[in-house]
Amino acid sequence: MPLSIIILAAGQGTRMKSSRPKVLHHLAGKPMLQHVVETGQALNPEQIIVVIGYQSEQIREQMMGQNLDFVEQVEQLGTGHAVVQCLDVLVEGNDILVLNGDGPLISSVALNSLLKKAGNNAVNILSFYPPTPQGYGRIVRQADDKVIAIIEEKDADQQQKEIRECYSGFMFIAGNQVRHLVGQLDNNNAQSEYYLTDVVKHAVDSELNITATICEDADEVQGVNNQTQLAQVENLFRQKQAIKLMEAGVKLYDPDRIDIRGILKVGSDVEIDINCIFIGDVVLGDNVHIATNCIIENSSIGKGSQILPMTSIDSATIGEGVSIGPFARIRPGTECADGVKIGNFVETKKAQIGLGSKVNHLSYVGDTEMGANVNIGAGTITCNYDGANKFKTIIEDDVFVGSDTQLVAPVKISRGSTIGAGSTITKDTPEDQLTLSRSKQISMPGWPRPVKK
Repeated sequence: MPLSIIILAAGQGTRMKSSRPKVLHHLAGKPMLQHVVETGQALNPEQIIVVIGYQSEQIREQMMGQNLDFVEQVEQLGTGHAVVQCLDVLVEGNDILVLNGDGPLISSVALNSLLKKAGNNAVNILSFYPPTPQGYGRIVRQADDKVIAIIEEKDADQQQKEIRECYSGFMFIAGNQVRHLVGQLDNNNAQSEYYLTDVVKHAVDSELNITATICEDADEVQGVNNQTQLAQVENLFRQKQAIKLMEAGVKLYDPDRIDIRGILKVGSDVEIDINCIFIGDVVLGDNVHIATNCIIENSSIGKGSQILPMTSIDSATIGEGVSIGPFARIRPGTECADGVKIGNFVETKKAQIGLGSKVNHLSYVGDTEMGANVNIGAGTITCNYDGANKFKTIIEDDVFVGSDTQLVAPVKISRGSTIGAGSTITKDTPEDQLTLSRSKQISMPGWPRPVKK
């Protein structure tokens, strides 16, 4: 049966103490709602409906371009009320799967299990056993284990509160029963809200079958209502990512001190030291070693390369056998060929650095095409900006640039050139010659050194 997914994302989340809608608070570098949408998309549904309310335009803007249907819940009158708002746009006859926009850890494995075990039942609930059931709706079963009700805690008596099996907030409803069951929802309860959980009661009254599929990993259904819970979910996410990496053979010096905010692909024999952050799409080749306190974003690093401590790499392509850092900043557009060495306190931007070239320390290389076997001395700067426009520096193969040199773009340092230390180069240099520009050195007898007044 075709599937429609409804994601509940209308609440403000007042306990977050933020003007931002709760579902737009970030987990691992992207909104919680985005995690839920991506998990839903993995099920190949015909339709995904997102129920929005508070700051709805922010959510529309953030989630645009993903083939989502948005439905406004102007008044937040409960989860059942939210689903009722979807009936006009719901594809007729589709099964529906209701997800929570603030439940970002739910996996497609758990949801597939829920769908497969739904069978011919009218309703299938994803249930779980939390460490403490306080605050959750309880799953009420008969002696034969058949589900007959979900009782919200505020409506539960003392005996019902002793039940440990709880409702996760994730529910399947068969397409041929959606309008019949949802259409009967009312607000006759302690909160005067329309509970989606009451579809179970109406299914029982209609002598329809209801099942509950137990989620084996209770962490997956943990919701977020405040910053403390968001931090807890973030920690759970990190733990799961660390386990996946170690199962893939990665050596993590401390699994509790790695942060993956995107997709990290790794080869064999990769080592990652503590306090490293990976953002966006990152690829680490075989035998790559990442030292402590590095930030790597949307970049690929070739096999055998070493990234030394305190290094930042953003939107760059790093070849094989490269050494970068410590304290290096590799900015977008940098391409390092095999065997390159980038040392401490070096910054690069839109720089193509050729085979085996070295920029060892205290230099800035921007808007530059650099050939092979180039040596850039300490304190060298490519002066690429005149205050209004950017210009390119070309450094050909086998160039040696002395320390404390300024290369004023646009300029070409020709093959085999040697640039004397302390030079400011404003014109193209000839091949295989020494080029330098210095004022005459003089000494001034009797010159008084300034003294502090």
